[in-house]
Amino acid sequence: MRHRIMGRQFGLPSDQRRALLKGLVRSLFAYDKIITTETRAKDVKAIAEKLITTAKKGDLHAKREVRRYVDSNVSAFARSDKGKIIANPNYVPARLFDIIAPRYTNRNGGYSRITKLGARRGDAAPMVLLELLPGDVVATTAPESTNP
Repeated sequence: MRHRIMGRQFGLPSDQRRALLKGLVRSLFAYDKIITTETRAKDVKAIAEKLITTAKKGDLHAKREVRRYVDSNVSAFARSDKGKIIANPNYVPARLFDIIAPRYTNRNGGYSRITKLGARRGDAAPMVLLELLPGDVVATTAPESTNP
């Protein structure tokens, strides 16, 4: 019996379940929206919002915590034609800290939205769109003061 054991199992072993959720979180941060089943989206939403809150701190410990969860690809790689090392534009932790977290500086939670789409054709699973909300526009330069 599963008395007092929390969380959804998705019919998967624990390592496969963790890998599934990490992949969905990574895709959400990379593309700002994903289409998945309702139960998966609910678990991904909770994880993603905690990671965004951690990324808003912006210190070294926050970067290490976020990278521990979503880091899977290389942050920089060498180009074969010139031998120069360039930054990977698809690196998810950098996107999270540079683009996603600054959007929500004035928001204390609720960074994502789940929109129901209907049933999947093959097995009638309820499908949803999980998307990050558009946040505040971050000014690149400081506004000039009018007082002398």
